[in-house]
Amino acid sequence: MTAEKRTALVTGGMGGLGEAIARALHDAGHDVLVTHTRDEQAASTWLKKQAADGYAFSAYHVDVADYDSCLGMAERIKADGKSVDILVNNAGITRDATFRKLSKENWDAVLRVNLDSMFNVTKPFLDGMVERGWGRVINMSSINGCKGQFGQTNYSAAKAGIHGFTKALAQEVARKGVTVNTISPGYLETRMVTAMPEDALKQVISGIPVGRLGKPAELAALTAFIASEAAGFMTGSNVSMNGGQHMY
Repeated sequence: MTAEKRTALVTGGMGGLGEAIARALHDAGHDVLVTHTRDEQAASTWLKKQAADGYAFSAYHVDVADYDSCLGMAERIKADGKSVDILVNNAGITRDATFRKLSKENWDAVLRVNLDSMFNVTKPFLDGMVERGWGRVINMSSINGCKGQFGQTNYSAAKAGIHGFTKALAQEVARKGVTVNTISPGYLETRMVTAMPEDALKQVISGIPVGRLGKPAELAALTAFIASEAAGFMTGSNVSMNGGQHMY
């Protein structure tokens, strides 16, 4: 249990990693809000499943690529009497193709969801954190934002951009009690990864020194630590958790 209960917002909170993060923050004693893009019935079903497991979340539909949508979400959260203290920018998409075959549409889509969202979602909540003198902004990047990846110029560019955003913003708010950090996961045991063809999956795992995929719960535990009081001296950092696949 944390010293003080905070309110945490996890974007993409109904995905594999997002759900694990939401649960870890809930376990740490926080009031957890999640964002999603599902229809109302699907979101309700997810919330009921979480409640059955002992997790009480609030959900907000939003398009993180659209600034006005994010402003509207922030207004709804405020109207519900909540102030976001911990923000986990986790939402992201992939639209993979070699650069020669990559369309402008898929370049724009990935940059908007994965990088523009850093501005769109953080902007409405940062001033409140600064005014209260406490806050945590945790941005989810990727191993491929550090080392690059064939067929992911869009994704790698967006995820690398998150590092620059993190380091610049961290300097601006460091004296205000707000920390800003990045996490760069490697390949995780999520539905998207485990759905890969068996040969491709084996090839991925063969390149991971620990010999396995990461578990979402492992990344979630790291996120919960960075969100804690104990991590108050940590800001502007990029923390890699990738099983030793990329060391730098």
